[in-house]
Amino acid sequence: MIGQLTGFVGQVESDRCLVDVNGVGYVVFASTQTLSQLPKPPEIARVLIETVVREDAIQLYGFAESEEREWFRLLTTVQGVGSRVALAILSVSQPMALLQAVNAGDKQVFTQASGVGPRLATRLLTELKPKVAKMPGLSHVMQAPVVEMAPGASLEADALMALEGLGFRRAEIWPVVSRLIQENEAIELDQIIRLALRELARS
Repeated sequence: MIGQLTGFVGQVESDRCLVDVNGVGYVVFASTQTLSQLPKPPEIARVLIETVVREDAIQLYGFAESEEREWFRLLTTVQGVGSRVALAILSVSQPMALLQAVNAGDKQVFTQASGVGPRLATRLLTELKPKVAKMPGLSHVMQAPVVEMAPGASLEADALMALEGLGFRRAEIWPVVSRLIQENEAIELDQIIRLALRELARS
């Protein structure tokens, strides 16, 4: 089983690339996210590999980051999600956006991928939530953030602090949080976080 390839990048197409390792060209299927991170041919690239063995073929799926490969493995555990559908999902949404979508129950993040309809998106949310909660390093993100309410702290500051704790940069979350507060005078902290996660997952 092949776990990684390091070689010259050959031809790059919409859903695959050719990696030349010591004169042997390997066809590697990949998401647009991974393909966009590859160096221009004929520079050398390192690609993490998931080998998928079927009755009629052995196919290689490549990933620039280990997190994307873990999500590929996770997605393909869901009934009705094959390797190509998993790549389609990873092509339109990065792993963090998928995590946010599962957390917020947002089907639209999945339905924008080719081959994923509302029914499959619902199944993805249902089956992925308990599985994601067990993934090392991710279970804490699936839980509602606990924020210490400092005396005099504003609602906006508390929301920013909670979202920064989930790995977001203040520059990207501040406009979203600020607008949500302006549009909803009676909004509470948990609502801001939930709505912000849903909106950020779509970006």
